Amino acid sequence: MESHCLRLASLPHTTKLFAAYLEDFSRVKKFFAHTPDEAGVAEAARGIDLPASARRAVVEVLREQNRGFGADAATERSLERLAKGAVAIVTGQQVGLFSGPAYSFYKALTAIRWAEKLTGLGIDAVPVFWLATEDHDLAEVNQCLWLTKNGTERFSVAAAEQFAGRQVGEIKFGSEISGVVDTAARGLVGPYAAEVERALRESYAVGESFGSAFGKLFARLLAGRGMILLDPLDRSLHRIAAPIFRRAIEDAVPLRDELLARKKELDKSGFHAQVKMTTETTLLFMNIEGRREPVRMRGGKFIAGGKSFSADEVLGVIEKTPEVFSPNVLLRAIVQDTLVPTAAYVGGPAEVAYMAQVEVVYRRLGTRMPAILPRAGFTLIESHVARLMKKYGLSLADVFEGRQRVRAGLAAGSLPKGLAGRFDGDEKVLRRLLRKYEKPLGRLDKTLGGALATTERKILYQFLKLRRKAGTAEGFRSGVLEKHERILLDALYPLRAPQERALCFLPCLASGGPGLLDELAKVADGSPPQHCVVDL
Repeated sequence: MESHCLRLASLPHTTKLFAAYLEDFSRVKKFFAHTPDEAGVAEAARGIDLPASARRAVVEVLREQNRGFGADAATERSLERLAKGAVAIVTGQQVGLFSGPAYSFYKALTAIRWAEKLTGLGIDAVPVFWLATEDHDLAEVNQCLWLTKNGTERFSVAAAEQFAGRQVGEIKFGSEISGVVDTAARGLVGPYAAEVERALRESYAVGESFGSAFGKLFARLLAGRGMILLDPLDRSLHRIAAPIFRRAIEDAVPLRDELLARKKELDKSGFHAQVKMTTETTLLFMNIEGRREPVRMRGGKFIAGGKSFSADEVLGVIEKTPEVFSPNVLLRAIVQDTLVPTAAYVGGPAEVAYMAQVEVVYRRLGTRMPAILPRAGFTLIESHVARLMKKYGLSLADVFEGRQRVRAGLAAGSLPKGLAGRFDGDEKVLRRLLRKYEKPLGRLDKTLGGALATTERKILYQFLKLRRKAGTAEGFRSGVLEKHERILLDALYPLRAPQERALCFLPCLASGGPGLLDELAKVADGSPPQHCVVDL
């Protein structure tokens, strides 16, 4: 495999905050506790002070969970190290169908590599993957986009009305999952297709939930790498996190006010607040009759699912049944760091952005903020896609400009060889012809040089425009252009987003196998972090 890298900040839709975080950290330093590098992670690790009793209790829960997922000896060793004092490099993701977008794996590989790096520096560290099973947006996890030999194909399981608003980790698959797995398995090709199919069938089966299936798939496909999986739905973990839930209610007003102030501070600095805040916002959700409802402040009361509670009533529920509460995105990190000794959290652009808001929550609740690290990024290019890019002279950056840029490149390369040669030759003739006027016009009037340059640009623009139109006409006439356009956009810029944010990783894993994971892991901790383009 060959690879080259792009600046992460050059990717489409990169926000000003994330670009500054990557390339000019001094501009955003006040919004984070540590620098996103080895020194920052080591500094955060030295500040960890997780109570031994909480560590023991959490490790016991994690042992049971990971054995249920089918974890191997490498994960057992990581759990032993965690029990004896190792710190954690944490990442996480929604439990999407068939592992969701490819960056779920890239997050995991980044956390694994950083744990290895920190251990090499003399600070024992293990990777932990937070399964976002408490999320309730079923529409975000019940589908998955694959790249097959026939283009992109979307797989999904029905979002039944009875599951609306429920935590996705509680939603179990019915008999329909078998047919979806069968169809997906037929789309796997490559030397490792059988292994990936087996992992898929052993994980996504009737009776499994979105959370347990995702966990089992990751345990199988990341075997040997020591990854610890954490499902926050466990009641014991909610009991340990209960003090954080209480503080979220007791300090609801100052937390809201400080987060609103942080939004203004971000706006003033030219950035954005990733998570929307209002005067009614609290940092908790509450399960009401099976639905995950936001807890809001209104008229001195707390409102959830149409029910009204006093502060004392909410605190009483937290004391008796903390499992009915879950954190929102701005509190989740604090719950995470209450459960595990987090030295660093590995996140994508949106997570890095909202951590700039979470920093005030850490300070208000008196908890330590870990270092925040960007995940590795990749675009994987199959050989037939690479050949098309070479044929038409297109780069990944060209594809990221969108369909029009791709069409222009395809059109320029779609002419019959004879006609393309004539255009090439006549372009050179035009340039030579116009250059012959430089000296005589300059002797007449030096300012005519600028007029000549303008004329040359206009003539060549129209000439090359004619060439593109001719190429487009040929491409459309033969149907080749549309086919090649679809192949390039489906593979590299599906849904108008980089490949890693839309396409599932499993088809690539079927082609590349464990060796692909190993190769990607080698560059998953690059410094500075970059987006690697890998030719398969």
